Amino acid sequence: MARKTIANPELPKPPSGKYPAKAHARNVAKWIADNGGPSSGVLYLEGQSTKMTEESHFRQRRHFYYLTGCDLPDCFFAYDVASDKSTLWIPPVDPEYVMWAGMPLQPKDALERYDIDEVLTTDELKSGKSLVNMLQKQQTIVHVIEDRADLAIFKADSVVAFKPDINYEWLRKAIETCRVVKDDFEIALIRHANIVSSYAHEQVLAAATRASNERELNAVFVMHCHANGCKEQAYGCICAAGTAGSTLHYVHNDMPLEGKDNILLDAGGEYNCYCADITRTFPITKNARFTKESKEIYDLVLLMQSECFKMIRAGMVWEDLHMKAHNVAAHGLRELGIFKKDLTVEQIIKSEITTRFFPHGLGHYLGMDTHDTGGNANYEDPNLYFRYLRIRGKVPAGAVVTNEPGIYFRKYPLQAELDAGQWDGVVDQEVLSRYWRVGGVRIEDDVVVKEDGYENLTTVSSDWRTVESMVLAGTQSGS
Repeated sequence: MARKTIANPELPKPPSGKYPAKAHARNVAKWIADNGGPSSGVLYLEGQSTKMTEESHFRQRRHFYYLTGCDLPDCFFAYDVASDKSTLWIPPVDPEYVMWAGMPLQPKDALERYDIDEVLTTDELKSGKSLVNMLQKQQTIVHVIEDRADLAIFKADSVVAFKPDINYEWLRKAIETCRVVKDDFEIALIRHANIVSSYAHEQVLAAATRASNERELNAVFVMHCHANGCKEQAYGCICAAGTAGSTLHYVHNDMPLEGKDNILLDAGGEYNCYCADITRTFPITKNARFTKESKEIYDLVLLMQSECFKMIRAGMVWEDLHMKAHNVAAHGLRELGIFKKDLTVEQIIKSEITTRFFPHGLGHYLGMDTHDTGGNANYEDPNLYFRYLRIRGKVPAGAVVTNEPGIYFRKYPLQAELDAGQWDGVVDQEVLSRYWRVGGVRIEDDVVVKEDGYENLTTVSSDWRTVESMVLAGTQSGS
């Protein structure tokens, strides 16, 4: 009998080849020129630094990775726009580092691994010779990101002589705008993070009824991500049982499961700096079935998501999708009797009561950051429906977004408002009282926006029959 492995050998292999850093650098330089900025100069970035301390956890700066594909600490990068040449400086061999951590990557190996024209050591950078060669060829403009570079090299005598013009205006905005539209390689990385994360979600479903505490299911998810190549989590897991599911970014993940109806698991692994962000809600009742009230809310959230899926395509206005979800929620909660049935959907929307049950935005851009760049959020918006939207305006083809509606039963501040009579004539408190136990239901998938529709990268099922059967199968197998 073959030994059963911890990792799943049947999962698709991750993408191979070099990360397209050079194309990203060219796109950023072009964006600056096309939008009124200088057409030449040097793009200069410093990677995340690190020290050999027990407290440190290295996470590469995302803007640096976007132009280099390099996940090493203590590195520097420059792109010479005029000569279309990229240079990466990596740390030299340090005997003390080798003693603790082994041999570091050498320049010749880095040149083979990364989409970079030249790789040197940081010893060379300190001399300023490479930067001087760049500055001799063109304008002395050096594009940097404020607070992301100490610029010590530009104080070297050989560099100071060229009086470089340090420009903070363009680089951050250019990179954050370019990051919205993903190329095929980036989408492949996000797809792989989704494949692994979806599998990890399935393993949590199978283990659900054998766990006694949220932390056990959190551990199952992280273990299967790590074992299958996603060594980092895209964000801290949200593993919320019972009424804790009404807390959007629940952090405790260590409460007992006994006597609770559902788990809301919002969790995603990270592969080569690219994220998955998936949420599933599932029953943890003794019979592995949704309760009547939980099933009703689950069906409503799934309908909210499916109606929004129908609208996803290039050029869609994100506010329109968000309001579609609210309209579906208003109709559904009225049909359940939580909202008074003599109200029209228009009256319910005008009252803004749905923001108490669906308070967050429909989704966000996804990429190297879970809440990726370029969304142009306005958290000061006086409109309650739009205040927490992380995407505003039209969404282009090639963007990756999450579609994650939810319905939540949060007693604070809703109960106090109900007691004060704020929602008299809108909410039926007797009906509502049957749903507090549901806590929250959220369903979240990651999708690539295309000209005529979308591709769903998330593979774990959200069909309620499949969800229940997976939980039940785990109970019966005892594995």
